[in-house]
Amino acid sequence: MSQSLSVWLVILVAFCAANLPFVNQRLLAVIPLSSPKILAVRLAELVVFYFIAGGIGLALENRAGQIAPQGWEFYAITGALFVTFAFPGFIYRYLLKHRA
Repeated sequence: MSQSLSVWLVILVAFCAANLPFVNQRLLAVIPLSSPKILAVRLAELVVFYFIAGGIGLALENRAGQIAPQGWEFYAITGALFVTFAFPGFIYRYLLKHRA
């Protein structure tokens, strides 16, 4: 897999993972819940999916060669990017009117 393809794959995975908590009612998209999810649960899922997407990116980087060292700046930027990716799902869940 080329370096460019792996970068786009990580971006696609991050975008899908960021919106996943907002488009379904299952815990971590697997476990069915009896009651609707609240915002706190969705935000906790967002953090979990951030680390999952980061792990996929780390695995692809490890496969391509030596892993570059990351400081706090890297995590601040990727966290902000992940929250930005989650914006369409948040709009869909909380700001659009849904028909009953």
